[in-house]
Amino acid sequence: MKQFKYLSSIILAITFITILGCASTSTHQATGEYIDDSVITTKVKAAVLNEPSLKSAEVNVETFKGVVQLSGFVSSEADITKATEVANNVAGVKSIKNDMRIKVK
Repeated sequence: MKQFKYLSSIILAITFITILGCASTSTHQATGEYIDDSVITTKVKAAVLNEPSLKSAEVNVETFKGVVQLSGFVSSEADITKATEVANNVAGVKSIKNDMRIKVK
């Protein structure tokens, strides 16, 4: 009987550790959030590439907890605005952090 209680305690502790290990924090994503963010990143990249005015733009996309960060170099302020609009129209995007810069010619 004593071994059963001991074994039950160990299994319960392992279960709690596993559950807490998969939880998200402000700097770490849970597995589901990571997958969701990967899907959002892919959709935003596709939307940017499908936008004719941004074809030659070098826009990098990263997503963390639904917040999309756009970075890279574009030709004009209009391209920055367009990329932000395109990203904002993608489902799942909570907000946009825009770090794009205009290429100096």
